[in-house]
Amino acid sequence: MTQDLSGNGWLTGQLLIAMPSMGDPRFERTVIYMCAHGDEGAMGLVINKSLESLSFTDLMEQLGVENNETEMSILSGGPVETGRGFVLHSADYDREGSLAVSDNIRLTATIDVLKAIAVGHGPQKCLLALGYAGWAPGQIEGEIQRNDWLTAPADDAILFDNALESKWGRAIGKLGVDASMLSSFAGRA
Repeated sequence: MTQDLSGNGWLTGQLLIAMPSMGDPRFERTVIYMCAHGDEGAMGLVINKSLESLSFTDLMEQLGVENNETEMSILSGGPVETGRGFVLHSADYDREGSLAVSDNIRLTATIDVLKAIAVGHGPQKCLLALGYAGWAPGQIEGEIQRNDWLTAPADDAILFDNALESKWGRAIGKLGVDASMLSSFAGRA
């Protein structure tokens, strides 16, 4: 049975886009898909930063999972719990342990989803991230007010395609903004 996260705060299911003025180098030019947002804080996955140090094949071998030559990128999902894996995926794969982020997006952190992907029986669309980005209650709202982040609606093309380098610009473009016109300095009128 799927647990539903979609009833959480307004950021759940949205993209969080780092502004050029982002002071934290870990989040420079990042796009984060927000998986949960509520009174207890927020959690999301960085969807545009590849983890170069580990391949899917190597990970499956480490986990002792049979792999039918499936290969996919592993993303650096954020600085929290970097040894923990998360699969963000389409709702066509909906199993015990899957969390509903929205009507068409699920989050699963079990080895079963990796086993299914490795043998070609996983979700049609998916990404694998190690680690996540997390915020304490009220923290992300403060960062948005400080102009550290923009928000935009998510879409499958930005979430699931492999053109990682262009996701930041495309996410900003969804807002009708040219990224080159954004200032790296924040101000108040």
